[in-house]
Amino acid sequence: METISSVDGTQIAYERTGHGPPLVLVHGTSADHTRWDVVRSPLEEHNTVYAIDRRGRGESGDATDYALEREFEDVAAVVDSIAEPVILLGHSYGALCSLEAALRTDNLSKLVLYEPPISVDDSYPETEDVVTEMEALYDDGKAEAALVLFFRTVASVPPAELDALRGAPNWPNRVAAVNTVIREVLAPTRYEFDPTRFEDLTTPTLLLSGSESAPYLKVAIEELRTVLPNNRVVVFDGHAHAAMNTAPDLFVDEVLAFLRESS
Repeated sequence: METISSVDGTQIAYERTGHGPPLVLVHGTSADHTRWDVVRSPLEEHNTVYAIDRRGRGESGDATDYALEREFEDVAAVVDSIAEPVILLGHSYGALCSLEAALRTDNLSKLVLYEPPISVDDSYPETEDVVTEMEALYDDGKAEAALVLFFRTVASVPPAELDALRGAPNWPNRVAAVNTVIREVLAPTRYEFDPTRFEDLTTPTLLLSGSESAPYLKVAIEELRTVLPNNRVVVFDGHAHAAMNTAPDLFVDEVLAFLRESS
């Protein structure tokens, strides 16, 4: 793993593999850079892949006080450390970080966002009771139960997709990161999405969504479709919030097809 310093001095780690145009991957809640292992090999055949550990997990550092804005700066710092224009791909919470990072760097060639949890018209689910229950489970030594509760209630992951996540090799890493999940459940409720800030974001953007995803995630994609001036939408029919696990070949095909398109 390599590291760079973010704006606040926190060390952000990433693993660099493959050859070709740079592709930065930003994982979602509970994950780390290993969440991409199921799709990374075919991406590496076409791109130099930079798989980030977001702050607080893996080999990245953290800060005493958590602020969502620091995550935006972390992603932008990695992008800016690369000597040529970058393709930035973010999933879920990582997609929110990537969307905001796109306003903080001039080093992007393309942007791929898979269901960022932005709240549109108060569509984001109520999470106060869920967080209380997660904290109680975590304090009682039941980290895995707290993680499953998050996936079932906040992320609204269908049973088949949850089974796929639990069967992946990085599931123990997710359980170990439950302390970061709780803060990431709360952060989107405090994030105010202002569409006017993105009206000039002309970076070619692919918006990914699952037909079976939670309604608030679909609403977020529809909002971005109307706001971002240069985008197209791909819906993974029959899949939800983690098609890279339930349909990895389809996920890779759609991403690579977009990357091959002329800007």
